Amino acid sequence: MISDTGQAYLEAASATADLLAAPPVARDWSRPSALDKMSVGGLAAHLGLQVVNVPLALDQEVPEEAPLGLLEHYARVAWLGADVDSDANSGIRAGSEEQAAAGAAALVTRVRAAVEELRSRLAAEPPGRVVRLPWTGWSLALDDLLVTRMMEIAVHADDLAVSVGVEPPPLPDAVLEPVLDLLTRLSVRRHGPTAVLRALSRAERAPTSISAF
Repeated sequence: MISDTGQAYLEAASATADLLAAPPVARDWSRPSALDKMSVGGLAAHLGLQVVNVPLALDQEVPEEAPLGLLEHYARVAWLGADVDSDANSGIRAGSEEQAAAGAAALVTRVRAAVEELRSRLAAEPPGRVVRLPWTGWSLALDDLLVTRMMEIAVHADDLAVSVGVEPPPLPDAVLEPVLDLLTRLSVRRHGPTAVLRALSRAERAPTSISAF
């Protein structure tokens, strides 16, 4: 039986496919996106990978190693806090632009196929399933992996919507609550609890930014 997190992820993945299929995305494919040094097509491809990469993770052998927690995962990722021209971020952009070369229609087809595949695959996974991430070299609990993908979807769906002049897709509370919890925890780790508390409760003492990244 699919977990609550798995069901929420499928809703986010379906919303991703619908956004990618919006005509303005194909129309603006080659234009610059709202993200520095990334085209609309590259951004769309990066968003699509948040769906397509989950089956790739499930294809890996079940690891024997213990999974990392979410905060430890983000303590290790190379892109977090790195400059836009760092090797990590440059590599992400290059890979996304390469994926975008096939065009908008091919991306939508690929993402919709992955969503349908995941409906059955996630339902078949046992509770507590651990997955090794081929793009990092360490493991997460499957539900934690899905939370990381939902966060990427929520953030980059907004980036893509802004880039092409449409409204971001509405995401249900089951998606937004774990995403906002994760972002808050990352923000507290970066800025400290006092800064986050003030930003949320005291406009007159709020810091300039409590961005999680």
